Amino acid sequence: MATYLELPTCARMPILGLGTWQSLRGTARDAVRFAVDVGYRHFDCACVYQNEREIGDALRQKIEEGVVRREDLFVVSKLWSTFHERPPVKEACWKTLAALQLDYLDLYLMHWPMGFKAGEELFPADGNGMIIPSDTDFLDTWEAMEELVDAGMVRAIGVSNFNRKQIDRLLSKPGLRHKPANNQIESHPYLPQEELIKFCQSKGISVTAYCPLGAPNWPWSKPEDISLFDEPQIKEIALKHNKTPAQVLIRLQMQRNCDSVIPKSVTPQRIEENFKVFDFELTQEEMETFLAFKKWYRICALRECKNHKDYPFLED
Repeated sequence: MATYLELPTCARMPILGLGTWQSLRGTARDAVRFAVDVGYRHFDCACVYQNEREIGDALRQKIEEGVVRREDLFVVSKLWSTFHERPPVKEACWKTLAALQLDYLDLYLMHWPMGFKAGEELFPADGNGMIIPSDTDFLDTWEAMEELVDAGMVRAIGVSNFNRKQIDRLLSKPGLRHKPANNQIESHPYLPQEELIKFCQSKGISVTAYCPLGAPNWPWSKPEDISLFDEPQIKEIALKHNKTPAQVLIRLQMQRNCDSVIPKSVTPQRIEENFKVFDFELTQEEMETFLAFKKWYRICALRECKNHKDYPFLED
């Protein structure tokens, strides 16, 4: 199995990366340092995670130690929704580059198709707890992101959490100069997203799966929520391969038609275990078992945005 995917920009994106969401301040630095030593070269970041400074410290240290070169790394970050107006897009990217201590990003994603009210609050809400939208259009935001490619600040641009209609609208934009290279979406056996993945790839857009483990430590999970790790069939398949449930869930995404997968962890043992997924293969029957749960359970639904004109989950 190949360990890299070549993007339309000719950049090579490792198919296995480290997700850094929920890697809180004080843990992200050590997690990334350890991950580099293990062999990770793809790091998924975002402004809203509020840990890019620590990640930058870790990457800079490993570069200075000679463990890795900048050109060996594939660093992704994301434009947050309060920066969707055209002027702040470049400013937001500069801040991310400064925090990560990098001259360029390999891939910069629009985190959501929805623009939020600009300001200091990352999640500006009204009295009912619903997100206050901006009057921006993600097509205008995309034009500002295209300028980041022209300026050499990012090598490629893409989207995250876009549905099929939104991708179609973006691809049909008059004067489109840079096609989205990637759509990062939630995907796991409870939300396989087969049709959306096939659609993206039919348009030449690669797909990255986030929450591939079903987010076992999701802070808003309820006692009645079922963990993928507790599914008897998943545990049985993991035991057969002498692997952990997490390892077979990651392998699932690598073997099906996802182009890359970004499990998150700050625990050294799990970071290392999650990387040991290239030495076994799931059978077709096992793959079908994984994709037959059909629970349609979305973890990252951002329901406080459900009234937004660009809320993406009414379609897919």
